[in-house]
Amino acid sequence: MFSRFSMAVVRPPARNFADGLTTVALGVPNVDLALTQHAAYCTALVRNGCTLVQLPPDERYPDSTFVEDTALILPGSGAILTRPGAPTRAGEVHAIRDALMPFFSNAEQIVAPGTLDAGDVCEVGAHAFIGVSHRTNTEGARQLSAWFARHNVSAKTIDIRGIRGILHLKSGVTALDEQRLIVVDALYDHPEFRLFKRIRSPRGEEYAANCVRVNDILFVAHGYPQTQQVLRALGYRLEVLDMSEFAKMDGGLSCLSLRF
Repeated sequence: MFSRFSMAVVRPPARNFADGLTTVALGVPNVDLALTQHAAYCTALVRNGCTLVQLPPDERYPDSTFVEDTALILPGSGAILTRPGAPTRAGEVHAIRDALMPFFSNAEQIVAPGTLDAGDVCEVGAHAFIGVSHRTNTEGARQLSAWFARHNVSAKTIDIRGIRGILHLKSGVTALDEQRLIVVDALYDHPEFRLFKRIRSPRGEEYAANCVRVNDILFVAHGYPQTQQVLRALGYRLEVLDMSEFAKMDGGLSCLSLRF
């Protein structure tokens, strides 16, 4: 049974959202449209069973709408705060710590010299894949693996630093349920994924591999009809959400909430 969520931490983009980090050349995001898209995302979370913990926009951190990177939560077990790999994002963790304290007062934390963005962590059942990337280093992955082990979750690291177009591991692979992954071509044949059922992300629609399972619904990005067709044929019920402005800043559906 896939973990069910009742809560989600979210934070809308600040007015200086376009000043954040990006590795793509898709144009400058329209902040008003990004706010509209974020509101629709929040409405979808509520419609599918989540109560929101809503943080205010924070112009000190233009990337702070991507709350997923700042913490990792194991439903029913605990939480760990990360240490983001981009120095400009380090301060985002403080607000997330405060938001999670009522629920996880004993949250642990990744410490120096480790760095970890939670967007590099793909959980599937009682297993996790940890991407070693330009944001998550081997020491951060080691610390997280040890934390997972204390919670009876096995973990394997996957080095994605040489793969073009993948900032975080979950840019290229996400769990659709406890046995099935959707994976982009560049990662599809990785030996660590072969023990799971794999769905190959249609070529040209790699962005849509970043799906989010929220209880009985799978959130998918608008504009990727082949991906939607494949997922519907497998029996998944979809919530299609426009992510155009977040894609311009390397953001995907999973980035915009911390779900537990």
